[in-house]
This record gives sequence, C-alpha cells and structure tokens, in this order.
Amino acid sequence: MIYKIEDFSISDIDQITGIFNYYIANSFAAYPDQIFTNDFVNQILNIDSNLPKYVVKFNSEIVGFGFAYKYHHASVFDRVTKFAYFILPEHTKKGLGKRLLNKLETDCIMLEIESILVHISSLNEASIHFHRKNGFEECGRFKKIGKKFGKDFDDVWMQKVIKNEL
Repeated sequence: MIYKIEDFSISDIDQITGIFNYYIANSFAAYPDQIFTNDFVNQILNIDSNLPKYVVKFNSEIVGFGFAYKYHHASVFDRVTKFAYFILPEHTKKGLGKRLLNKLETDCIMLEIESILVHISSLNEASIHFHRKNGFEECGRFKKIGKKFGKDFDDVWMQKVIKNEL
C-alpha cells in the first residue's frame, strides 16, 4: 500500500468535506451534528493561512487530512496553534496519524510555533490515547458540556510543547 502526505489543494475540498462529514455522522471525533458544506470546510481550513494543511492519499484517493489553525485571533497567542486530523477508519492503525502529526509539528517548529493544542471528546478514547502516546498531556477538561447522539461528553484539552524555553 502506498500512502503519501501531500500539500492541501483547493481541488481536494470535495473529498475532505466527505471525510469530515463521515466523522460528523458516525463518531464523536468531530463535534458538529450537522453535515458541512464545501464552503464551510474552506472556512475551517482557513485557506489563506500560512499554517500547514495536508491530505493523506492512498494512490490518488484522499483518505485523510490534517491541518493547523489559530488558537486565538490575538497576536499574543501566535506561538500556539491547534491541530485537527481525520483519517478514514479503514486506513487507521497504519502509522498515518503519527506521520501526519510529525509533519505538522515539523512545519510548525519552522513557523516558530512553540505549543500545540488539541481538544477531544471524552468519548473518543482512541484519540486521547493516540495523543498521550505522542507526547500530549491533558491540560484541561470541561465536564459534560457536549451532547451528541444522546450522550453527554467532556471536552478534553491536551497540549504538547514543541519548543521549551531555554
């Protein structure tokens, strides 16, 4: 199996929207409970941003994507970013998540980002485990603030410092 991680292209938006919508409809990995349009996904990806955005391809099919996005609009938070990534279930557990995470981290270090945040549903135990295994630590939890598919969940925040102060 040949997997490639490539730069995001605007022509990828249909497939990315499909992946996002799969996770919206079938999991706690994506918080929304209504499917997205391509326009909305374009806004989320913040196309004009200099932060990294990638797709994961299996042959020519996009099977996943990942991107960094601003934590906060105030410039005092420019050294921190948030990550999000989604890989279709039949392509997980093949090391793609780690490869994508490493690529995003490397790019962010070059952009002088010092800290990465993710927030995860407490019902998405696989993602929490993945992030712990890859150096993230839980740094906050908003208890029972979300409800999807009739189930309450916590919003778990995790952080990885990628540049320590000297």
